[in-house]
Amino acid sequence: MGEEKARRVAQPRAFAIPARRFVPVLAGLVALCLAIAAGAVAPARAELTFPPLTGRVVDAAHVLDAATLAALDAKLAAQEARATDQLVVATIPSLQGTSIEDYANRLFRTWQIGQAKKNNGVLLLVAPNERKVRIEVGYGLEGILTDAVASTIIRNAIVPAFKSGDMAAGIVKGTDAIIEILNLDPDEAKARAKTLESSDWTEEEVDNLIFLAVMVIFMGFIIWRVMRGGGPGGPAARRRRDGAVAGGPIAWEWGTGSSSGWSGGSSGGGWSGGGGSSGGGGASGDW
Repeated sequence: MGEEKARRVAQPRAFAIPARRFVPVLAGLVALCLAIAAGAVAPARAELTFPPLTGRVVDAAHVLDAATLAALDAKLAAQEARATDQLVVATIPSLQGTSIEDYANRLFRTWQIGQAKKNNGVLLLVAPNERKVRIEVGYGLEGILTDAVASTIIRNAIVPAFKSGDMAAGIVKGTDAIIEILNLDPDEAKARAKTLESSDWTEEEVDNLIFLAVMVIFMGFIIWRVMRGGGPGGPAARRRRDGAVAGGPIAWEWGTGSSSGWSGGSSGGGWSGGGGSSGGGGASGDW
C-alpha cells in the first residue's frame, strides 16, 4: 500500500521533467536570436577607414574623368558661394562590409560637411562595386531635401544612367537635381516635399516599417513569456528554485554613433567641412 501511494505521488513529477528540459532549449533559441541581432549590429560598429577630404569631389573609386571632376567641383563651389550649402560628391571602392547608410552617415560626420550653425551639408555617395548610392542630408536641410525627395532624385536622375553604364552622367544628373532643390524658394521646396511624402513611400521607409513590425512582435513575445512566468508560484519562480536559469540579465548594446574608433577622413587640401552633422536623413538606392 505504501509503495503504491509513493508511485502515485512520484508520477506527476515525471511529467515535469520535459518542461524543465524545455527551459535550456528556449534559452538557447533566445541566445541564438540575440547572437543574430548582435551580428546585424556588429558591422555598424566596425572600424572603418575613410578617404581624406581633398575637395568637394572625392573620386576614390576613379569613375570620373578629369574634365567631369573639375566641372563638378566648380559647380559645387558656386553653390556654396551662392547659398552657403556644402554639397560633396564622393565615390568609394568599398563599403568595407557595412551598409551604405552607416558608411555615408559616419563619413558625413567625419568630414563634418555643412556649416556648424546651419548643418546645411549634403553628401552624394556612390559605391560602384556594391552598386549602391545614397544621398545623406544634414539636419538643417531635412525640411526641403526630405527622404522622399532624395529617393525620387536617386530613382529618376541617378539610377537610370547607372543602369546604362554611364556613372559620370548619373552623378552629374544627381548633383544637378540636388542643387535644383536647394535653390528653390523654401516654401516651394517644402510644398514639393510634402506632395511627394503624401503620394510616395520610399523603399527605405517600407524596410523600416517591416523591421519595426518584426521587432514589436519579437519583443511582445518576450514580454508575454516573462509575464506568463511571473509570480512566486509561476514557472519562472520554479525554474529559479530548480536552478534551471543561471546568469544575470541580458544587456543590449546598441551603437551610439560616437566617433570613437573611427579612422581616416582628415582634410587634405584648401577646403574642408564646416562642422556640420547629419542624423541619418536621406535615401539610398541600387541598380
